[in-house]
Amino acid sequence: MLALPMAFGLLAAACGGGSDSDSGDNGGGDAPVATEAAADDGGDAAEPAANDDVAEAGSQAEGDVDTEAAEAATSAIYGGDIAVGLEAEAVGLRPWEDTCASPCYNIMVTIYDKLLEKDAEGQLQPWLAESISPNDDFTAWTMTLRPDITFHNGVELTAQTIADMFPIQAAGTVAAGQVSASNLTGVEATGDLEVTYTLSSANAAFPAYLERAPMGMVFDPAAAVADPDGYSTAPVGTGPFVIESRDLDNETKVVRNDNYWNSDADGNQLPYLDSISFRPIPDEGTRLDAVLSGTVDAMQSLRQGTIRDARADGTLSLYEQQGNNVGGGMFNVLLAPYDDVRVRKGLTHLNSQDNVIEALGGTGISLPGTQFFSPDSVWYSEKVAAAWPQFDFEAGVALLTEYVNDAARSDGKAVGDKIDVELSCPPDPTLIAAMQVIEQVWSQSELVNVSLTQFDQQTHINKAIGDEHQAHCWRFSDDNDPSTTFGSGNAPPTAEIAAANGLDGIVSPINWPNYFKLENFAATQVAIGTDDFDTRFAAYESIMMDYAENVPLWYSGHTATMIATNSKLDGVVGWHLPQGGDLGVGQQGAEGRWLEVFISE
Repeated sequence: MLALPMAFGLLAAACGGGSDSDSGDNGGGDAPVATEAAADDGGDAAEPAANDDVAEAGSQAEGDVDTEAAEAATSAIYGGDIAVGLEAEAVGLRPWEDTCASPCYNIMVTIYDKLLEKDAEGQLQPWLAESISPNDDFTAWTMTLRPDITFHNGVELTAQTIADMFPIQAAGTVAAGQVSASNLTGVEATGDLEVTYTLSSANAAFPAYLERAPMGMVFDPAAAVADPDGYSTAPVGTGPFVIESRDLDNETKVVRNDNYWNSDADGNQLPYLDSISFRPIPDEGTRLDAVLSGTVDAMQSLRQGTIRDARADGTLSLYEQQGNNVGGGMFNVLLAPYDDVRVRKGLTHLNSQDNVIEALGGTGISLPGTQFFSPDSVWYSEKVAAAWPQFDFEAGVALLTEYVNDAARSDGKAVGDKIDVELSCPPDPTLIAAMQVIEQVWSQSELVNVSLTQFDQQTHINKAIGDEHQAHCWRFSDDNDPSTTFGSGNAPPTAEIAAANGLDGIVSPINWPNYFKLENFAATQVAIGTDDFDTRFAAYESIMMDYAENVPLWYSGHTATMIATNSKLDGVVGWHLPQGGDLGVGQQGAEGRWLEVFISE
């Protein structure tokens, strides 16, 4: 990556979409954690040219769905057992090995602590780490750990623990791509509690990788090496709960860690609850009914229709958020006919976002998506919003007709023959309804044979990992620094593509659409080589502009997420930093914060 041509750094300089909710203050006090120097109010960034086609940010949904963090309404009470309904079973509980989505994170955050946590302003704050700071060129980062932390098995957490985790992460199915994308080449214990991360080239956003599962969740490396397969059902972390049992597709139960190191704002040891049982309930209606009936005490959802129904009932406590998670789907560009941009763009022009959002139950809740970032994000680009191919039936038909009548069409079918498309999504009723909306329009073009398939979420994910997918519904992005998504998402998807572009050894299994463009990969390297916000914004905007032109994926709407609980649960959206202060954030991406939850009287 050091040898990448510098010409790729000469990216478009125009910036826009600044937000006054983000600031350049690292928020870390004496612990210099955050390095992202965002413009204070976006005012220093050049404004995009006026364009009548650009929708005003936030104008297409009714109000703000975000629930503000708040202190618990009553004094905390110890004890009690709760059950939480999840949309799917966790594939596994090994941070370095198993793909982790929202349901998985709800379980894993009870077992594992992260090195860093993210506050309401998107800034990283110390958690297991006390501090982290870079050298002058962002090629080395020095982190100091908190003292007196022990794993569930009594083993002490030291700097050597973090160093011993690194070989496991570097070989992990999921973590390896993150290690590569972050430029991390070595982790060394340079003191009892001091860790030095060495990078092959600059990464000003490196700490962002220490806030998510693959690299940021701390596990006992000796236990992982001793039984790597068994570790998935008997994980060992430093977190507030200890795993008691794991009955796949039925229940995963965690119990209170009596030796947990962390305390609440008043010095009372955490956690408050005795146990949490996580139960996969894939059907949205059944999961909501389970909370309403008292079968479970809480649930998580990323379905707008469920949020609508929960709002309509009015008896539950709802904690909602609409961040940088956007729904839609992806084309496997290594397969015909999706290897041809005319097909991808044609099908995207035939995607009626408003009708899909309505089928999902998200009208008035979710904004139509044009990029990975929501309109209230500091990374949102109005230039990209204007460039995204909107619903245009005639334009879509014209592009597909051109492909179908091309004698050299990539699928090898005869001129004039319809293209074959497999459109797949998990069997949730609202998802099925949304896919039927897309299927109907694609079929109405009279140029596409569409077969709809449904697989449970775990199988759906595994098909994407194994490159067995075609047109696959999916969610993209999160509220972390863009580098963690764009780095691995734009790296070469295969060894052959890596070698052909002079990037031997840089392969990402989580480049889901298998779409690779050297300029995009180079832009990700430019973005992590500096902490200048305008430069970073321009780099990510250039990638989003390329997506708008070459369409490796399509969007429906930004994903509104929810944690819903019965009225007896408190502390869901108020939790605190170990060093003092309110973290100021509740749930993000339907990932519950169970550390300070308790049952009120």
